[in-house]
Amino acid sequence: MRSGRAGKQPYGAPALEKGLDILELLAGLSHGVTQSEIAQLLGRSLQEVYRVVMVLERRGFIQRRPGEDGYFLSNRMYELAHLYPPLARLVDTATPLMNSASVIADQALHIAILDNTFIRVVAQVDSPAPLGFRLRVGTKNPAMSTSSGRLLVAFQRPSIKDWVLDDLRRTSTAEEAEALIFRIEKIHARGYEMVTGEGLQGITDVSFPLLDSSGFAQAVLTMPFLSAARQKVSFDAACQATFEAAEKITGALGGHQPKVDFPLAWIAAKRPPDRFG
Repeated sequence: MRSGRAGKQPYGAPALEKGLDILELLAGLSHGVTQSEIAQLLGRSLQEVYRVVMVLERRGFIQRRPGEDGYFLSNRMYELAHLYPPLARLVDTATPLMNSASVIADQALHIAILDNTFIRVVAQVDSPAPLGFRLRVGTKNPAMSTSSGRLLVAFQRPSIKDWVLDDLRRTSTAEEAEALIFRIEKIHARGYEMVTGEGLQGITDVSFPLLDSSGFAQAVLTMPFLSAARQKVSFDAACQATFEAAEKITGALGGHQPKVDFPLAWIAAKRPPDRFG
């Protein structure tokens, strides 16, 4: 199970390779593993991983719970990612605007970025309502199977979009790939994505891009709309509040939000819930 070790590379740093293998291994596990288990899972000897594990623990990248021998991935990687200036700037700019929009919409909101051919949630605010739906920060999902991901791909630079779509063609049937590519084109034309019941029944995801000065998406703002028996804010009003927050965030990034007509057009394949009020 050695990650990224399919062939011999022209240059190598064996200790670094081992460290990265260990981090990638622990990132995919929900339980702690001992040094001997790490060695076994990576197909290495205990001697090969011992010193690397010690260094990673000393530097705070992995940790053990008190009284346990199993190692877990710490939050150190997450902290480093948020020190990266563009991401830190995005989250700092967006958080107060997300909080305000969440209160107006009475719904939760989250921001996701493109991570390889996946999306990753990097910021989230809860709904002020007693009941709500949320995605944890750090959540990762295949881009093309989510509202956020399809919108992100639709507004990427051509080279990145082509790379993601080429991967889609390799991993899907020709019919599935062509249908999704056509959908990406439609998403770009209308400036948003909306889908009902894709992840959970009763949730309508409405996503707007967050664009930089070049018109490409740095991230996407999504509202997972959850209908309640006594709905305080209509679906249309919640969408409007989310769009206005996206517009302000895009403006802060130096971009211009695509023009969107309200109320949002229903999407025939997956309709949003009945409107309220």
